[in-house]
Amino acid sequence: MKKYIMALDAGTTSTRAILFDEEGESIFKAQKEFPQYYPKPGYVEHHPNEIWQSQLAVARECLEKSGIPSEALLAIGITNQRESTIVWDRKTGQAIYPAIVWQCRRTTEWIKEAQKAHPEISEKIREKTGLVFDPYFSATKIRWILDHVEGAQERAEAGELCFGTVDTWLMYKLSKGNCFVTDYTNASRTLLFNIHSLEWDEELLSFFGIPKAMLPKVNPSSGFFGEVDSEFLGRPVPICGVAGDQQAALFGQCCFQKGDVKNTYGTGCFMLMNTGNQAILSKHGLLSTIAWGIDGKVQYALEGSVYVGGAVIQWLRDELHMLDKAEDSEYFASKVEDSNGCYIVPAFTGLGAPYWDPFARGSITGLTRGVNKNHIIRAALESIAFQSRDLLLAMEQDMGQRLRSLRVDGGASGNNFLMQFQADLMQASVIRPRSIETTALGAAYLAGLSVGLYESMDSLEERHHVEMEFFPKMTREKREEKVRGWKKALEASFGFGKED
Repeated sequence: MKKYIMALDAGTTSTRAILFDEEGESIFKAQKEFPQYYPKPGYVEHHPNEIWQSQLAVARECLEKSGIPSEALLAIGITNQRESTIVWDRKTGQAIYPAIVWQCRRTTEWIKEAQKAHPEISEKIREKTGLVFDPYFSATKIRWILDHVEGAQERAEAGELCFGTVDTWLMYKLSKGNCFVTDYTNASRTLLFNIHSLEWDEELLSFFGIPKAMLPKVNPSSGFFGEVDSEFLGRPVPICGVAGDQQAALFGQCCFQKGDVKNTYGTGCFMLMNTGNQAILSKHGLLSTIAWGIDGKVQYALEGSVYVGGAVIQWLRDELHMLDKAEDSEYFASKVEDSNGCYIVPAFTGLGAPYWDPFARGSITGLTRGVNKNHIIRAALESIAFQSRDLLLAMEQDMGQRLRSLRVDGGASGNNFLMQFQADLMQASVIRPRSIETTALGAAYLAGLSVGLYESMDSLEERHHVEMEFFPKMTREKREEKVRGWKKALEASFGFGKED
């Protein structure tokens, strides 16, 4: 009987379940969107039960419609939106507040006050966690919930509450409360985990006032985490691989060597470079993070995040009604030769690396009477590539080496216009794999390695197939002119949301 791995991919706007076979080929997938909530400007929330119910629904659909017997399912791998924060009652399994999503900026002022009172804390956080002191990460979101839900601090100290990123929440629900665990990659995104000692950091827990009793056990990314209760999929199924979505994509792209880089084009864009067994502290606004832990060894990565990548196209579709479908953006962008001097900076929730400006706001600049819908759509796509280019330059400076190629994945990597423009801007080739489901594939690989479906990491590289490679074509003069315009547009967005 053929054996399969199911990857559960809990994204920012939808959940998916994908079945992979022994060759790492996707044989069936199911997907379901869930609602986004924006209760105030800068606030982004999800309902934890909607994440859970949608993830369970697609897992069941995947098994039922694929026609494979449940005994052919060898293991489950989980990958997830990172940093998003859920706090729930340990006994009932019910969340005490909506999930605060990674994009949420509600704790910006809290951080500002904390930095004033403790000027040394930012550097301490950076040294221990590899991260910057920013609302993006989980710790300040936990702090906000403990401050704003009546009695939450006392209940947390009494051991009655659990904190988890989405992976932990799903495993808790899938196991009916028997599995309270996370992995190195997700733990490394909380501001609470020391990426050198691989432990929850007592000093940081004390600073944030977060009881250790709230926190899950931390495991390597490949190994046994727990079992799905038989009620959900017909029999107990082991969960054997877990990684945050961007580390999973790095793994799924087989970026196993130091210096390998991938960029995932999703709601946001996330670029990671494998830095081997060394955590490099960036001098150019990037993060150091754990890439994965396997067989007692940890590899690290440099990371830069673009908050609004593909989401800028969703904005054109849903709010401005310029598109019926996101995929149409390539057609409209290709109808004009350039953006006619128009630039979009989609800083809807501030700007991430390498700028780190929570007060930046979105802007459209360079407008003239000749700018039409096609130019604006093109400018929106180009903004994704400009932001990614800025990340890559920072990585090259930190590593002291020039990048020759970039591996890409995620939904928007299927846009040929965007990929060609990216290659032109970076003066490097852009490599798109045959399967752009690399986030889910990475989770499947981690689980498959643990249960012996895949022999080794070398054997995974043999399964990696290139679908298309884009080479730079743009002249240097044209590229430099476009970059100059982008820098001007950025300057107009910096600090716009800051009160005078």
